[in-house]
Amino acid sequence: TISILVPDTPVIDQAYSKLCNSITVEWRAVPGAANYMLTAEDGDSFIETMVKNSPGTLTGLKPATLYRITVRSVNSGGKSQPSPFRKVKTVLAAPILSVCSPSCDSISVSWEAVHMAAGFSVSLMRSDGLGRMLKQNTTNTSLVFTNLDPGTLYTIKAYAWNANGMPGDDFTYNQRTSPSAPVDVKLAFNSGALRAVVSWMPTEGALTYSVTVSSGLLKLRCNTSSTSCMVPSLQCSSEYFVSVTAYNDAGSSEPTDAVSLKTIPCAPVNISIEEDEPGHLLVSWSSVSLGHYYVVFVKSDDGLEVHCNTSYTQCHFQSDCGFTYFISVFAYNKAGQSPLGDVFNYTTAPCCPSDFRAVSMSSDTVRVTWAPVRGADLYETRAAGGSGEALCRDTATACTLSALQCSTPYNITVYSFSEARGSSASCAPQHVATAPCSPEIKNISKESQSVISVQWQPNNEEATYIVTARGEAGLWHCTSTRNSCTLTDLPCGSAFSVSAIARSPAGQSLPSYSIPLETAPCCPNDMILTQVSQSVTNISWSVGRGAQTYVTTLESPKGQAKCHTLHTYCLLGCITCGTNYTVSLRAISETGLTSSCTYQGYSSSACCPSGVKLYRLSNNGIRVFWRASDETINYNADLHGSKGNFSCTPSLGLSHCDITKIPCGDVYTVVVAPVANKGPKLTFCPKKIYS
Repeated sequence: TISILVPDTPVIDQAYSKLCNSITVEWRAVPGAANYMLTAEDGDSFIETMVKNSPGTLTGLKPATLYRITVRSVNSGGKSQPSPFRKVKTVLAAPILSVCSPSCDSISVSWEAVHMAAGFSVSLMRSDGLGRMLKQNTTNTSLVFTNLDPGTLYTIKAYAWNANGMPGDDFTYNQRTSPSAPVDVKLAFNSGALRAVVSWMPTEGALTYSVTVSSGLLKLRCNTSSTSCMVPSLQCSSEYFVSVTAYNDAGSSEPTDAVSLKTIPCAPVNISIEEDEPGHLLVSWSSVSLGHYYVVFVKSDDGLEVHCNTSYTQCHFQSDCGFTYFISVFAYNKAGQSPLGDVFNYTTAPCCPSDFRAVSMSSDTVRVTWAPVRGADLYETRAAGGSGEALCRDTATACTLSALQCSTPYNITVYSFSEARGSSASCAPQHVATAPCSPEIKNISKESQSVISVQWQPNNEEATYIVTARGEAGLWHCTSTRNSCTLTDLPCGSAFSVSAIARSPAGQSLPSYSIPLETAPCCPNDMILTQVSQSVTNISWSVGRGAQTYVTTLESPKGQAKCHTLHTYCLLGCITCGTNYTVSLRAISETGLTSSCTYQGYSSSACCPSGVKLYRLSNNGIRVFWRASDETINYNADLHGSKGNFSCTPSLGLSHCDITKIPCGDVYTVVVAPVANKGPKLTFCPKKIYS
């Protein structure tokens, strides 16, 4: 069996402490040793550590404590004897630093007191190795490094030393200085969205930024890691003060100097619109905070727009009747235009009607027409005059005023109305007179057969009266400005309806009530008298217009013959032969009107001779004798037979004549009759038979 020997005891070359909680031991290697056991004793505690080879470190020790250090070599055969001990004291504990950057160019370092420490050494250097290292020794427990670069990462190392000047364990800390305040702060205001974009130059070492927007007690904040920030929901007519603060893990910078931001003015309020006089609109409003000037836009409903630029709180505009104007008021400053406020519409009173025409339609009616006007929803027509007022309302552009007084002047005014503004109150009236009143015929009198005088009651001023006789025969007129006129040349035998009207510049009255008028019947134009026998005469005549019956009269000193008939002829007896008669006729109408007609005198034929005798003569002739009724009358003897007709006429004063060469053997009729001056031969004288 092979036995393994315990290794030799090692010898410590050196033992030292660089950290406050450990001691490092170095020794020469011992042959056959597999491991080494390090032991540290301070009288109160005992710590062992197994290591493979030299050097070895004992950890978990107490700072600034004196330890006895020994080493044993170890293998499978056992442990060697402890080496001669070495006394080693652990170094001072490292100060635990509290570091901050109170400003952008300084770092403050503080720590708790370290046991057994006589002083402290603190060094600072940029972590990127640029620049020089700063080092300070102090017996205090704090110090401040100044004049540093803002926003820069620094590495800080600190350790304590004891009364012998032996440095203790060190403590390293990385600290960044707080950033400097941002520069070149700019504001971009979006007036439409009432928000602002704040931008600035990036600051060294800054991780985030905070924008503060304050106005009075109101504060708005915006945090960002970029170099711009949008601040929404700003209020109009407000002044904000904007500052930017940079932040990193060391803290914050000083805020930048506040930059003033004046937002757009609010929309003007208390807007009032009035027509201070026709054709002029006055728009006024309340003053707006931060408003430097105002612009009023007035757009009419036909698309035309005008505007007014003013620093006051009112504007004047010209306006037209019947238009609707849409009015908006904006306030302006350097930030821009105020938001759109309420848009007001103002409708001016409708225009007075144009092309106004009033026409008298009758004595009590006037027809009024006009052209339509802008803005009118309704029209009102008023007629003032006489004993009252007439009123007419309609949406149409015409109105008929009725129940007016005839022959009366009226002031007629047409007003236009709109629902929005009411009436056009300044429309000028038009003076219109109604047509004359109807006259009243008081009397109709006949001045002659064809002349009629008409009288009426005059009831109009400055009127001309026209009288009309209307019948089947036609129309007849007469005119007068007084109370009567005469109708002339009226045809006989006609029926008329007589009426009167009054006419003036205002128009024509209604006709008066009609009065019937009948003229006397016409005298027949033609009359024919035919003697039927020595004592009977037939009279015939043409129709006399308007006549129903006729009375015909033949009159002479020897007597009168008369007949009354419905016909146009009549037989008159008891006529004396050879007598001159006056001929007259009376035409009588159905109502009893009579026309006396006279004609040319009539002479009855001469009396037939008496005592007619026939005597035979030789040579187949006969002599006719008669007794004449008047020696101044010529007679004619006619002989009529089947073999011929024969006649003879003696000289004036003789009462016989001869007819010769008469065929024998025939029967003849012989008639002796006075010779008529004109007309057919008389056939009514007595006849004699001769064989």
